[in-house]
Amino acid sequence: MSKYLNRRTEADGIMFDSKKEARYYLILKRLQEKGKISNLRRQVRYELVPAVYREETVHLKTKDKTVRRLVQRAIHYIADFVYTDTESGNTIVCDVKGGQHTITKEFILKKKMMKAFKDIDIVIV
Repeated sequence: MSKYLNRRTEADGIMFDSKKEARYYLILKRLQEKGKISNLRRQVRYELVPAVYREETVHLKTKDKTVRRLVQRAIHYIADFVYTDTESGNTIVCDVKGGQHTITKEFILKKKMMKAFKDIDIVIV
């Protein structure tokens, strides 16, 4: 059993993190077949803050070598679904949540960062 009581579910030959996400995918797939949406994609990764590296000089026996070291990893948001609304032409970024208890502080922060840095609103389903 997972932390948020969701069960991994297969739909259309694809594994999803929850039954709700699998059901929503089937709805979106039908909308795409009807032409209401297009360009349906899953697990789209957005970089919110790039990684930070530092150049260091390492002294070897015969020479000095410059090494690039990771100081801070990048911060990413991974959207459950991204698609284009064919009527408006807008790109919709969608995240499927099981309930109020699954909206974490980390998600709230990343949602704010998506709006501030990328001017993208996340639709919560």
